Amino acid sequence: MRSRDRDVRRLGREAYERLRTYAIVAVQAGVAAGLSWFVAADVLHNSQALFAPAAAIGTIAAALGNRIRRAAELVAGVIVGVLTGQLIIEVIGTGPIQTGLIVAFAISSAAVIRGNGAVMVHAGSTAVLLGTLSAEQSHLAVARTVNGLIGGVTAIAVALLLMPANPVRVVHRAAGPTLDIFARDLTAVAEALEQRDVHQAESASEHLVAAEEERNATLEMIAAAAEIAVLSPWRWRRLTVLRRYQHAAEHLQRAYANSREMAHWIVSTLRQREPVPASLPAAIEHLGQAVRLLHRDFLAGREPDLARARARQAVADVDQACAEDLRFCGKVLVTRLRLVISEVLQASGVPKAEANQQVGLAAEAS
Repeated sequence: MRSRDRDVRRLGREAYERLRTYAIVAVQAGVAAGLSWFVAADVLHNSQALFAPAAAIGTIAAALGNRIRRAAELVAGVIVGVLTGQLIIEVIGTGPIQTGLIVAFAISSAAVIRGNGAVMVHAGSTAVLLGTLSAEQSHLAVARTVNGLIGGVTAIAVALLLMPANPVRVVHRAAGPTLDIFARDLTAVAEALEQRDVHQAESASEHLVAAEEERNATLEMIAAAAEIAVLSPWRWRRLTVLRRYQHAAEHLQRAYANSREMAHWIVSTLRQREPVPASLPAAIEHLGQAVRLLHRDFLAGREPDLARARARQAVADVDQACAEDLRFCGKVLVTRLRLVISEVLQASGVPKAEANQQVGLAAEAS
């Protein structure tokens, strides 16, 4: 019962965090949809005005970032669909067979010009519209192109000028849970190593791998926040902070990768029943604490001295373990651990050469 209650609370917290992160997207989409409909229908009196809010929603809801690319893909796909579809209709007319040919040719044309999946989708959907219209109605496809442009431009204006998200807040809400999961996984790995529990070590290793999707999503959110800080004049003052987060994210991503390798060698060490010095699991635990402190220091807007100090404590623990009996798997494990600590130090702002020197790696490592 208690386990079920904990799961329910955890799911509730996760849902709340997702709502906090994406609430701004919902508001932006609503404003962009209403504004683009007003421009297309009431100001310009375009036919097919409904496509303007649809395009605005598609641009806004695609991601917190990449809005300009998304709008360009949408318009490019529609234009390709219109041009290729109109060309075929002039030659062979309209009908079910012609519709199939138009769609195939439109998507092929999008592929030839190196359009991605989004361009192909919009090219194909526009081709379908053309293929099902009569010759007298073919001008409606052109109206769709115009309204797509209206929706895309309106979405960009809303997202970057009228209601830009706070990029630092976006990063805080995205990075916090991810770093907590990473730190928790490191703690689980340390406990498994301390208790010499192979099954627990395997489970912790699987958790590190399973969290890859969430970590990639966090990287996308950081990139999106950086786009907002670069393109929105109201958020330019946040650019320095965002670049700091981008720098940290690059090194933490490498730390994740090396942590998966480290967990693999922990499992091998336990399976081979190699000796495990007590300071080795302590080093991994201190590393997890450094990851937690790094995020807290960033949130507080202070230099991550506490995180660096805890990472250096992890180095001292590793050095102590190396002074004891380590065999093959244990030595490889220690090397991976040093790589992870170095990346965490670099994420905190320590230069690469200095970080490698502090953890006992050669200057060319990491």
